[in-house]
Amino acid sequence: MIHRPVAADGWRAAVGEALAEGWRFAGLHATREDATPALLTVLTRGSDALVLRCRAPERRVASLVDLVPAAAWDEREAHDLHGWSLPGHDPLRPLVDHDVPADAWTAPLVGRDAYRVAVGPIHAGVIESGHFRFAVVGERVLHIDVRLFHKHRGLEAAAEGHRHTEAIRYAQRACAADAVTNAVAYAQACEAATGLVAVPAVARARTLLLELERLYNHVNDISAICAGVGFAAGTMLFTALKERAQRLNAALTGHRFLFDAVQVGGSRLELDAQAVGAARAELDALRAEVARGRRELAFAGSLQERMVGIGRVSAGEVVMLGGVGPSARAAGVAIDARTASPQLAYDGFAPAAPTVPTGDVAARFELRGIELGATFELLDRLLDAPLAPAACVGGAAGDGLGVAVVESPRGQSLCVVELDGDRVGRLHLRTGSYANWPLVALAGRDALLPDFPLVNKSFELCYACVDR
Repeated sequence: MIHRPVAADGWRAAVGEALAEGWRFAGLHATREDATPALLTVLTRGSDALVLRCRAPERRVASLVDLVPAAAWDEREAHDLHGWSLPGHDPLRPLVDHDVPADAWTAPLVGRDAYRVAVGPIHAGVIESGHFRFAVVGERVLHIDVRLFHKHRGLEAAAEGHRHTEAIRYAQRACAADAVTNAVAYAQACEAATGLVAVPAVARARTLLLELERLYNHVNDISAICAGVGFAAGTMLFTALKERAQRLNAALTGHRFLFDAVQVGGSRLELDAQAVGAARAELDALRAEVARGRRELAFAGSLQERMVGIGRVSAGEVVMLGGVGPSARAAGVAIDARTASPQLAYDGFAPAAPTVPTGDVAARFELRGIELGATFELLDRLLDAPLAPAACVGGAAGDGLGVAVVESPRGQSLCVVELDGDRVGRLHLRTGSYANWPLVALAGRDALLPDFPLVNKSFELCYACVDR
């Protein structure tokens, strides 16, 4: 990791130079250190990370949104929560601050026969709070304004002052569905900050947990897309398979969502030969059922035809908005943090790609099925022998700042930890869902209003991640 201070008047130039050198924007956030406020931008290139820190007593630096449109939400959050002024970000609409009239956060709507439809934040189903304002003509969607952050929990601030080995619970509970990803990212960030390195046994245990998490999430997402189409047979079949996958999680770790299976500084996961054998047998059975279910869905014309051309995003739009994960790969952007994860057991991993990267619901649906095949292969390899507890070992001395990037079922998640001794001074978590929500709004453009639930389910992002 490279940690570089940048003067306020050189902020834009430093980021621009990094982008020109091939670094990719991964996140921006405000931090509190001493009495001088600072902004941190994290960029990645392969397995390397570049952290640019800009101290600005007046909390004022030039915006990056024209250089990096993906930084728009990050800058709006820094403004709302920490009072930063970002000239050039115009209009700087509120993101977390909800105590404003609707026209402060929505795009203006003009023109004959155009009107708005409001959905949420309270929904008909059991779902987190999300509010969508659709600008529509007839049933055609012109534009979508998304408002999240309805239940800001303050997890990052709550972690401050706790021992870093204990504060993992705050990162883990940002989102149940990505609990392992967030916990592994936090653990790796803390280990980088303290100079620890994962030994192969720790890497293997964490990779196993990450792929178990990916398994039940991808199966759930296929079920959700079927529900968005109204194809009940597919919904029920893959919901039942998700249940089996989560029961396997509980058998292996004691928790359906794999809570508390990841620790800072090592791994306590222990699986004897009998447990490994039983897990492999269940995974073999699940693999056969998933393959059978995918064949059935492939020949369901009413399902397949409903997905084609809906919710399309191009590769250029994905790159512009910083899209990650299956949503990016379905559009032809082959970015996957598993290809550059030296602290995990992903040696030789190559990202999946759909048959044709059309960037629509059909491509996102197909990609998850392809990725499930890779996940079953990985799990089979990772469970080729019993697992025993193991500890990380000392590496290069850490300087108290740690950065980690881990691939979640929804894409690249970033964790930045700054330690004050053995306690957390600052925690920042930017998940794959956070990165992809702006892409959902773009994907709904030009669709029919009744298509949006299907578009939304094809991304299947987490609301809770942004309510951290």
